[in-house]
Amino acid sequence: MAARAKHRDRIVRTAARLFRRDGYAATGTNDIVAASGAPKGSLYHYFPDGKAQIAAEAVGYAAGKVTRTLADLAARPGHPADAVRAYGALLAGWLAQSGFRDGCPITTTLLELAPAEAAVTAAGQAAFDGWTAIFAAALAAAGVRPAQARTLALTAIAAFEGALILARVARSPQPIEEVTAEIARLFELTAAPQFELFAAEEAADKGKLQPRGG
Repeated sequence: MAARAKHRDRIVRTAARLFRRDGYAATGTNDIVAASGAPKGSLYHYFPDGKAQIAAEAVGYAAGKVTRTLADLAARPGHPADAVRAYGALLAGWLAQSGFRDGCPITTTLLELAPAEAAVTAAGQAAFDGWTAIFAAALAAAGVRPAQARTLALTAIAAFEGALILARVARSPQPIEEVTAEIARLFELTAAPQFELFAAEEAADKGKLQPRGG
């Protein structure tokens, strides 16, 4: 049973990688089977609805990896802008390491299948909503009003998605670097007064601030 579940996971991981690099239409089920090493019968067993079902699972899997990365960065001490800079650096590094062949792990599939394939579209929407929520929560924790925090977070996600495409075309990390710097600046401008107040209060609670002499 465990071995069969392993085949399922391997198919999903392989499909996510192939769809990201080569696209959904250009990747056949035989390609997925060959690259994953899973028996062909397991593909039809676990994915009776065919390649579109695999695509929905692959989007969910790839999105989950990004979600965990963003959540880890946002949870680190510091300003939300620090998480933006760290994420931008990761994106630029991953893209350069792939020879500028890998973009966002879900965008290629979504551009081909959304909104026609409902399950794939839902998986993509859940991914973007989740990524936006992480940045929004970090901004809100820094004192930004919730509505404004969500708008800024959505702007950040949209900017990163566009920067990945531009960087692939230019075969350069420069678009990602420039977008990262601008989004970080916007985060700092918006959250700076509130963040500084919260930081001061937290430091005072921990006894790090000494009262001034009379």
